[in-house]
Amino acid sequence: MAATLPAAGSAAAADPQRLTVDLAASEGPVMLGANGALYGLSDDGVPSDAALAPLKVTSISQKPEGGAQHPNGDALTVSKSFFRNGGGEINVMMQDIYAKWPYEDLGIDDYLPKVDRIAKEVAADPNSDRFVYIPFNEPDQIWYKLGVSDQAQYEANRDRFFKDWKTVYERIRAIDPDARIAGPNEAAYHTRLLRDFLAFAKRENVLPQVMTWHELGSGSLRDFQAHYDEYRSLEREAGIAPLKINIDEYANRRDLSVPGQLVQWVSMFERNKVYANAAYWDAAGNLSGHVVRSNIPNGGWWFFRWYAGLTGDTVKVTPPQADTIDTLQGLASLDTSRRQAQVLLGGSAGDSDVVVKNVSRSVFGRTVTATVAEAAWSGYEGQHATPRILSRTKVKVADDGTVTVPLRGMHKMSAYRIVLTPAGTGSPSPAAVPWSASYEAEDAAITDGKVYTQGTVGNANGYAASGTKDVGSLNTATSKVAFTVTVPKDGTYDLAILYGNQSGRPATQQLSVDGGTPATVTYPSTENWTYRAKNDVGVELSAGTHTLTLAKGDAEVTLDRIDLTARTGVPSAQYEATLADISGTPSYDYSSSAGVGTGALVLRSGDKAVFDVYAPRDGYFTVVPQATAPVRLALHGETVTTTPGKPLRLYLVAGNNRVALTARHAAVRSLDVSGNGSTTGTLSYEAASAALAGGAELVDSPYASAGSYIGSLGNGPGSTAEFTVDAPRSGRHVLVVHYAHNDRRDNGHAYNTDIMSRTATIKVGDGTPVTATFKNTWSTDDYWTLGVPVDLKKGSNTVTFGNTSAWAPNIDRIELGRVVG
Repeated sequence: MAATLPAAGSAAAADPQRLTVDLAASEGPVMLGANGALYGLSDDGVPSDAALAPLKVTSISQKPEGGAQHPNGDALTVSKSFFRNGGGEINVMMQDIYAKWPYEDLGIDDYLPKVDRIAKEVAADPNSDRFVYIPFNEPDQIWYKLGVSDQAQYEANRDRFFKDWKTVYERIRAIDPDARIAGPNEAAYHTRLLRDFLAFAKRENVLPQVMTWHELGSGSLRDFQAHYDEYRSLEREAGIAPLKINIDEYANRRDLSVPGQLVQWVSMFERNKVYANAAYWDAAGNLSGHVVRSNIPNGGWWFFRWYAGLTGDTVKVTPPQADTIDTLQGLASLDTSRRQAQVLLGGSAGDSDVVVKNVSRSVFGRTVTATVAEAAWSGYEGQHATPRILSRTKVKVADDGTVTVPLRGMHKMSAYRIVLTPAGTGSPSPAAVPWSASYEAEDAAITDGKVYTQGTVGNANGYAASGTKDVGSLNTATSKVAFTVTVPKDGTYDLAILYGNQSGRPATQQLSVDGGTPATVTYPSTENWTYRAKNDVGVELSAGTHTLTLAKGDAEVTLDRIDLTARTGVPSAQYEATLADISGTPSYDYSSSAGVGTGALVLRSGDKAVFDVYAPRDGYFTVVPQATAPVRLALHGETVTTTPGKPLRLYLVAGNNRVALTARHAAVRSLDVSGNGSTTGTLSYEAASAALAGGAELVDSPYASAGSYIGSLGNGPGSTAEFTVDAPRSGRHVLVVHYAHNDRRDNGHAYNTDIMSRTATIKVGDGTPVTATFKNTWSTDDYWTLGVPVDLKKGSNTVTFGNTSAWAPNIDRIELGRVVG
């Protein structure tokens, strides 16, 4: 999926686009305002702490406690995990107390008691100062119809809204005198209303502390800058000091999860220093489509991880075409204390030159290392490994202070990161970029299937699809899609299939090479046919041209694209220490560019570096800190000291793992991780081995690993499942629960799934029970995993699952792996 290879001197058939970065033109401190989400959290643990913390989310929008609009995502409930993971503030969507969409209009007298209850609950919270009240949502369309063209009718509707705004505003302030209130929160930017609103709110002393409106259509990529500029002029016209702005809903389905689309939105918001929350179109709890399951990154997550890694000041970026839909855009930062410059860009295919101006020799020296990586689109529910490094090159700073980094063969749906650091002596390890190629399903030979067009500029709320098309209706016995592929040499290739499966259970297709014996490919369920996921399988191919056929198996599967990548050995990744999250006051040493090329991070007592380490599955991986002295490594609540270069065998959970390093005094260059997720040495127990009580029962299922799962668990204090596990050694373990459930509550929202989570208490021996949250798996026959750290003693231990007040998830089996294997 990452075929782009930037290299000095690359030739292009046409003149490349040029994106210019001026390191001398500061736009102010990096704000990270554009990383928010509407209903980004659904429960404590969905998304996981490890998926949430790295993004440094500055704001989210959630419903009030007990709100009927959705079954979860209550602001006070999710605040615990949000604040625990460094979150900024929470917007309370007060009208989401209502069940219907659009909200049922029962009059202001019905709404005011609800306002009172919400304000009292928020004001009583110990973190009340970190909540923002949003009294009205899209009043231009809901209740007040402020978008009417008839001026007299508009004024009547406007005056009704203004009267209610003042009433609700004063009601909130009477209960919570320090309340911050946001509005008017229209569905789009409207000059007419905003001019009138600012004048009214100033006159009546009910001015919001945060100005909000929505930017949802593709046209916002063209128009937002003009909206922002005009709004600031309206403030000046009204004699109002600049208010904080939160675009508390932005982007459509075709944008979410797509790095190349997201960079266009984020760059314009960060440039103008406004906050922004991505919209909620489908499922709560995945940060608006950027977290797979609860803990697994997709391409969009990695883009936001890069965004969260910007430090210092943002600097001016001049794209080839400003304020133009679906074009190359970017943002950049300069941190002189760390001696780093970073550029994030994307949104266009083809070739580009990134020209970085005013590269200070006092900061960077005469030569820099340019490190380029790609975050590709992997679907909404498709896992994305650590972004591949495409190149590490030492580049001389030109006499005029410029550095040019060429990018060739960019992918439209990808985002790219360029990091510039002082080069020092030595040479960085060359980037190992395996051969890769992509093939669109709509361009393949299709039998008994149909090509559909998905998200486009004209249909922005359609789902994203590679090339804007996919192949569906593969629902007859003869349905198949045959791809003609050409590979350069004999060997094993990783085949990534972007697909959708709305059958309600695992679905299969038959994969054959050149008409040979087919192999069964099994696809886990997805939200719908177009909520794209990614399935990874391996195929053996000889050099030359082949036909890869995916034929219908036991159910319909939608196909979007396949990617073939040459397998070059055991999967591995190097995580640069100088780009890790830090606390304390570590220093940055660029005297040598060996290894990852970005120098070394010098840790002393009191310093800490935290790495985000991806694992494709639960299991053991080899972890090697490249350090000059012993370091202490912390993972899953376990701490281990290792000597320089010594491999550690550590248990990682599927998805993201937060690995912390500390030291008395050590220069750390990178954290190197390799492996396939070995289960050697783990303990595994099937559902049938558990002792069941209180109505919990063993249920036969062909989809369970050993033919049965534990069902009807919980919903009462006596309903439990107790596993007896035999630990060869005492210590910290990860308990991996294979589970399924498909709880939903239909609120009648055509564009929301309203999925629900289940919880279970887990008790080891006589220890204190812990509560774990299990996200909906889209189907009762699809088993996901959740890892929970536990402590086991040597010998026999009991692990008991239950839930006294609600149903626990169905449990297929459990595994336990000691953190340090």
